[in-house]
Amino acid sequence: MPSAAGPPAPPVPHVPAQHGAAPGPGSRLSGSAPPPGPPARRSAWAETSSRLRAAATTEPGRLRIIGAVLAVLVLAFGAVTAVEITGRSASADAVVDRSQPLSADAASIYRSLADADTAAASGFLAGAQEPAVVRERYREDIAGASRLLVKAAANTDGSTDSRRSITALNEQLPRYTGLVERARAGNRQGLPLGGAYLRYANELMTTELLPAAQKLYDEETARLDEDHGGARAWPLMSLGLGVLALGALVWAQRRDYRRTNRAFNPGLLAATAACTVTLLWLGAGHALARAGLDEARAEGQQSLTVLNDARISSLKARANENLTLVARGAVLTEDGKGDKYEADYASGMSRLTASLGRAGQLAGDGAGRTPVAQAVSAASEWRSRHQQAGESDRAGDYDGALAKVIGGEGSTGQCFDRVDAALERALAHEQAEFTEAAEGGRGALAGLPAGAAVLAVVGAAGAVLGIGRRLSEYR
Repeated sequence: MPSAAGPPAPPVPHVPAQHGAAPGPGSRLSGSAPPPGPPARRSAWAETSSRLRAAATTEPGRLRIIGAVLAVLVLAFGAVTAVEITGRSASADAVVDRSQPLSADAASIYRSLADADTAAASGFLAGAQEPAVVRERYREDIAGASRLLVKAAANTDGSTDSRRSITALNEQLPRYTGLVERARAGNRQGLPLGGAYLRYANELMTTELLPAAQKLYDEETARLDEDHGGARAWPLMSLGLGVLALGALVWAQRRDYRRTNRAFNPGLLAATAACTVTLLWLGAGHALARAGLDEARAEGQQSLTVLNDARISSLKARANENLTLVARGAVLTEDGKGDKYEADYASGMSRLTASLGRAGQLAGDGAGRTPVAQAVSAASEWRSRHQQAGESDRAGDYDGALAKVIGGEGSTGQCFDRVDAALERALAHEQAEFTEAAEGGRGALAGLPAGAAVLAVVGAAGAVLGIGRRLSEYR
């Protein structure tokens, strides 16, 4: 009889036994593939590079890249030009407004000190009653040197060496004037000690004051050379970027022509014109600036240096000539065979002659050569009169020698004054020549930084618009 139970259960399939623990629910079977994980993240650089490579496979993408590169090149050209020319303009301004005037002031300080020493010796030789004109000349020289030292201290821009020289001059100048006043006091009283004080003053001037003034002059002249070199250095980075940007624009237009057979792209043509104008302006402007600064250096600064040397040599020679009569053989050369001041006078006159010869060669026109020729003639006559004064002194005629040195008509002092006046005229002429040439060089750079920046913006906009016009054809 059939059973009341339900139908029999289906047979359970046999599963082979596995070694190890039985897998739990949800466990994957051995040997099956792992489930896929999230994709690996790439860096921003890799992502950007991938997009650029993908874009470069299509013409619109290539055009976008070309437009971006052209805009960056043109803007970089304008920015670098503005920066470099601004620096060169600043150096040119420094040449005209700071370093050259400071160099001239340093030379004037030296000249004032040397002339004060000469005036002090001349006044001493005149006797107890020092001529008022000589005393006034001495006073003006000391006042002028003090005033120029204050000006130099305010404009040296923190130069340690220059400030050290100025400090030394400010410290030693009162000592010098004090010795001169003691010499005058002794001279008025007829005491031989006055001559000793004057020699001490001259020694202080020649060993302390004038070397410090010379060092200050050398420092300011070196700064002038540095500013001059900075102003005339070629802007090689700007020129290189300009050529690169112009070449890239020409290549882009040639590519556009070959693909579309269109002769002109107005945007790219405007960018090319802007770069061409900037490049020509940069090259021509800097060439004119270099020419003006080189002319100022060759025909102005070199002549000023030689003329200053000549004037200093004449002042030293005059001071030593006066001291020859003050010392009267009391101070000998190192070998003990001659008068020290007479030997120093001869050396000073030799340097004066050499400097005047060089100044005549450097003078660029008749207005510059004429005063130099007058100084040469006066120096030659000075030598002759000095020889006559020396003969009188050696013959025992001290008063006659004194008259031939510090007297009026026919004296060596008259020749010295003619030399000094001629050199002053020559210096004024060469200073004007320098200033005119340097200002012309500086003016050649005027407006170039701002103009380069504006043209760069115009050029970049033209490049972007030119490429954008081509891209619009793909929409």
